Amino acid sequence: MSYPKYDHLYPEVKSALSRERFEHVVRTGEYAVHLAELNHYDPDKAQVAGLIHDYAKERSTAEFLAEIDKKGLDPDLKNWDISIWHGIVGAEFAHDELGIDDEEILNAMRRHTTADVDMTTLDKIVFMADFLELGRNFSDTDVARDVTDQSLDAGVAWQLEFSVTRLVRNHRAIYPKTIYAYNHWVGGK
Repeated sequence: MSYPKYDHLYPEVKSALSRERFEHVVRTGEYAVHLAELNHYDPDKAQVAGLIHDYAKERSTAEFLAEIDKKGLDPDLKNWDISIWHGIVGAEFAHDELGIDDEEILNAMRRHTTADVDMTTLDKIVFMADFLELGRNFSDTDVARDVTDQSLDAGVAWQLEFSVTRLVRNHRAIYPKTIYAYNHWVGGK
């Protein structure tokens, strides 16, 4: 990683995560570089965003709830769980503890769990790199990688359709922004 302002990140992120989670974020950063190069985006910035995307994933519920209150975030967040919090609220931890002050990187972290109607190239890169990093092995992994290599937008639509279908099949609540993102990226609304 040659983003000098953020050279301290590797050991700090490593110390905050389990070995398995850390290996995942490293692979996500590496896959983000691949997607950045395909999409003419800064690979170093993409790698930083990939490395930090799950920085807060292993925090306690109490830590997330306290941060929601401390930062005056949307109180509805309290009705969700770590699957949503680690992106949206996790960006607050990354800002305060890691010194990440690049709003585009922070937004990519926020949106990697929910997607959004308005996603930057970096948002899409991190969203897809998290889903497709080389440690992932789900049905149609290779298809999803091929689709995404051809078109980042098509990859986002593919993942949203896959993820929303899985959530519905498992009788799980779907975060409102994810529904809007699905309607936009898949349904063209």
